[in-house]
Amino acid sequence: MLYLIGLGLSERGISKEGLDAIEKCKKIYLENYTVDFPYTEHQLEEMIGKKFKVLNRAQVENLSIIDEAEKLNVALLIYGSPLSATTHITIINECRESGIKYKVVYSASIFDAVAETGLQLYKFGKVSSMPAWQKSFEPDSFMEIVKQNLSIEAHSLILIDIGLEFNKALNQLKIAAKKHEIQLGKIAVCQALGTKNRKIMYRTIEEALEYSGVLKPYCIIIPGKLHFLEKEILEGFSKRKD
Repeated sequence: MLYLIGLGLSERGISKEGLDAIEKCKKIYLENYTVDFPYTEHQLEEMIGKKFKVLNRAQVENLSIIDEAEKLNVALLIYGSPLSATTHITIINECRESGIKYKVVYSASIFDAVAETGLQLYKFGKVSSMPAWQKSFEPDSFMEIVKQNLSIEAHSLILIDIGLEFNKALNQLKIAAKKHEIQLGKIAVCQALGTKNRKIMYRTIEEALEYSGVLKPYCIIIPGKLHFLEKEILEGFSKRKD
């Protein structure tokens, strides 16, 4: 049987159900290619009480863990909630087609935690991802999604590619916004949400560029039309504390 287990947002975010599932497993894997973890692998091992093997994207996508799950209990540990990434849906579909039993153990994710900004979750539009640009390749389709969301006055959550430094992400945002003729005001930057160090700031890009202490993982929100209560709560995060 294959268990896809959400770890939540901190090293203590895994549920009791998740810990019970791990106890049943002979093989335990961790995928670490979708996010910059806010804690170490050692801290996670101490929390779950077992050793695990780290898998990269290619190792997860080759679906070999499904073959193992045909003969024994296997756990795949995933930051946040298990089904946020397309790869994990593919794993479930392969299990169904192969007749392999599976169980999804859910936990908190960034999609829950961004509500701490005061922005109402039902007012978010499509979620986009910002990749790290290369010298010869600067994909900006994430800004096209922002443009679509703004056209219906919806908020935009931009997930940041693993390893992309904060200042580079902000510069990419500025360039992409200019190309798509979007006038950006203040943005919300959410850092290490769900952990004891979590921080939210609400500033212009120029103000945010002066900030050097960003905590990973982080994401960026482009607000759409704000309800007065949303605006009041967001403005509370604009006070400089760094």
